[in-house]
Amino acid sequence: TFFLARRYLPGNPTRVEGRRFDFPSAVLNALTFGLFIGCVEAFSHGLSFRWIVAGVVLLAGIGTVFVRRQLRQPYPMLPFDLLRIPVFSLSVLTSILSFTSQMLGMVALPFMFHLTFGMSAAETGLLMTAWPLVIVVAGPLAGTLATKIHPGLLGGVGLLVMSVGCFLLADLSPSVGYGGLVARLMLCGFGFGLFQSPNNHLLLSSAPSYRTGGASGMQATARLVGQTTGAALVALLFYLNGDRAPHAAMWLAGGFTLCGSLVSCSRLRAHRF
Repeated sequence: TFFLARRYLPGNPTRVEGRRFDFPSAVLNALTFGLFIGCVEAFSHGLSFRWIVAGVVLLAGIGTVFVRRQLRQPYPMLPFDLLRIPVFSLSVLTSILSFTSQMLGMVALPFMFHLTFGMSAAETGLLMTAWPLVIVVAGPLAGTLATKIHPGLLGGVGLLVMSVGCFLLADLSPSVGYGGLVARLMLCGFGFGLFQSPNNHLLLSSAPSYRTGGASGMQATARLVGQTTGAALVALLFYLNGDRAPHAAMWLAGGFTLCGSLVSCSRLRAHRF
């Protein structure tokens, strides 16, 4: 990867004399997102309420400083100013909701298969591959369809399909066989695959061409915020619901995905710039 990047990737068009890595922004970025996930995790570990409140207050203060600093930078680490573009901000929100839902399922389902169905680790791992394998098939199909169907609509339909799969997985009973489990997992994977490529395309294309690097950074941040939030929420649900947590997680995943579908469809009338 290193040698291919050195040979084929273009040079940095924003390289200027005297410019240095922005360490203060890096520290503020780490503190903001660290506190955000830490506050969610704090509930899961039964931390004292006053410490949680202190964490929320710190998050609000440091996060405000971080955002204001980024808005003043000519080359920000996270381009919050791009969120003023309606399609861009809606695409970021759709991405956060969908990846939160995906990670809720990916973390919760192995516990469900073990606790509800008594499956071994090998059986669980083999079953879980049905979800990502279908994404491999649905991704290229979505890329082709995105040239003919508005990505907002295509992503909305995909997330609606995924929400149906999540709700069906939430209502599982021990009588469901392997075929029923695989069909539900494939439904989730197919829906997510229909959403991901069109959403990425619309998010990046809605930003000005000279800001695609910053838009890509925001895209990655949205994905990671969603994934870490989803994993933290599963821990919180185990703290609140015990062994019923995996089922609650899938109901919550279905809700997040349904909201993501509505937000995605709202991009049909949103302005690109």
